[in-house]
Amino acid sequence: MTSRLIHSSTPAPAEPPGAQPPAQPEIAAPTRPKRRRWSGRSRKDFLVFLALALPNLVLIGTFTYWPLINNIYYSTLDWTLGSASATVVGLQNYVTFFTSDDAPKVLGTTAVFTVVTVGGSMVLGILVALALNSKVRGTTFARSAVFAPYVLSGVGVGLVWLFIFDPGYGVLAWILRGFGQQSPQWINDPQLSLAMVIIVYVWKNLGYCAVVYLAGLQSLPRDVMEAAALDGANSVRRFFNISVPLLSPTTFFLLITTMLSSLQAFDLIRIMTPLGNGTSTLIYEAYLQAFGAYNRAGYSAAISVVLFVILLIITVLQLRFVERKVHYS
Repeated sequence: MTSRLIHSSTPAPAEPPGAQPPAQPEIAAPTRPKRRRWSGRSRKDFLVFLALALPNLVLIGTFTYWPLINNIYYSTLDWTLGSASATVVGLQNYVTFFTSDDAPKVLGTTAVFTVVTVGGSMVLGILVALALNSKVRGTTFARSAVFAPYVLSGVGVGLVWLFIFDPGYGVLAWILRGFGQQSPQWINDPQLSLAMVIIVYVWKNLGYCAVVYLAGLQSLPRDVMEAAALDGANSVRRFFNISVPLLSPTTFFLLITTMLSSLQAFDLIRIMTPLGNGTSTLIYEAYLQAFGAYNRAGYSAAISVVLFVILLIITVLQLRFVERKVHYS
């Protein structure tokens, strides 16, 4: 006999017509967070920050950003240096520079000088750093001797090397005459003049790159190098496969600093080639236009702005793309 269980649910009582729906609970409106009042300690810390940072900010603004703004304004003027009046010409100075026959020569000289000096200083610097990193007697004296030219005055270095390269009475000419050879015209030939200045600039800045690379080599983890040696890697493989990747932060730092320094090199060029014969980079061309025979201060300011834009673009590109390949440990 089958029994069937029937479950019935009692229907909810119907609301009478006209009844009001039950009141919903009120939701409190979000309260605005109270503004934190400065405590005495916070106010004191802020005053200490102003006391320490404000003088530096004033100096940077006065001697860096204010001259930059003024230089941009001067680049829009047709102004002779020393004249009390000037004519606003807008962007005409920039148009004159980029459409002149000297622009490709100046930009090309700047590019060659920068690439060769930066590459030469960094490549020779890391090789010298490898030699200075060896544990032999006399390395302390050798490190001091290598770094010394970097701290010497550029004017003094230029005068000494000018005496060496002088084709008439220079040391190099005297040595070549002893072998029956004539000295090249380093000063009169534009291509040789550029090579002469590049050689001296690399020699002067070689110590800076060597010391920075030496610090990077001494900070490499010894356990990694010892493990690679135990695995059978020779010194050449350890250098290219381990040392060079681990030195990428040092290389990135040197790439930025040496490139900015090379683009602004002035003292050696001024002393060794006063007329800029084959060595007129952007910064030296700006000097010649303003303080040379031309006295075109507005045109010189426009060249300076072009150099500033190039420096800014190179720095941004390096920070944006080159830094991606840097391996920070």
